[in-house]
Amino acid sequence: MSDRATTGLTRRVAVVTGAADGLGREFAAALAAEGALVAGIDVADQSATAERIGGAFLPLTADVSDPAQVTAAMAEVADRFGGLHVVVNNAGVYPPIPFEQTTPDDLRRMLRINVEGPFYVSQAAVPYLRAAGWGRIVNIASAAVFVGPPDLVAYTTSKAAIIGLTRSLATLLGGDGITVNTIAPGLTRTATAERSTGADGGFARVRATQRIPRTGEPADLISTLLYVCDPGSGFLTGQTLNIDGGSALH
Repeated sequence: MSDRATTGLTRRVAVVTGAADGLGREFAAALAAEGALVAGIDVADQSATAERIGGAFLPLTADVSDPAQVTAAMAEVADRFGGLHVVVNNAGVYPPIPFEQTTPDDLRRMLRINVEGPFYVSQAAVPYLRAAGWGRIVNIASAAVFVGPPDLVAYTTSKAAIIGLTRSLATLLGGDGITVNTIAPGLTRTATAERSTGADGGFARVRATQRIPRTGEPADLISTLLYVCDPGSGFLTGQTLNIDGGSALH
């Protein structure tokens, strides 16, 4: 797909993992609204996302922690849309488990999805991004990395690894015209977050730590996502953008 045929994100091809719900659905919809052709990768049903976006959306069922499934999904995206330009590594799990009660299986599941998933997805995407001569990889971490909540030790550990992945990939891929950045959201109101935190209790606790005293909404992240994905942001790479209402200043 020729870059000369596109303006901004129009006709760019994007993959969003974890697109069935929550922030993934919002990210997929935002990219599609900018004219991108979007594929969602998830193990859950993506019919609600497909209904919201329409014909520019390709739902694919794959486990991001399975390299073979990821490789097959990327090949299908490239075959269907003629290339690949943007990857948003959003899929993740968020179980608040007390540190002393975290089992090896709990930890392995979090590392498998939150760390191995972005690793395998990026690995499978890079050949297509290089072939396009232009690319954006956006990893979704968490503002928890900067505040170290005591009830999210395993989760925070997994998301800290994403920042290291971002920095190394940015060094590896900068010469190919591919940028790699991280967005670290604070607690954001989605149905997924509400299920994990229990109504408004978690939101109220987090709001009390913020300089901007309101609950973060998915719309608060969209402008940052579009900024780092934009073709004009080619000099921004290896960075972590913390979007948490000023809870952590760094």
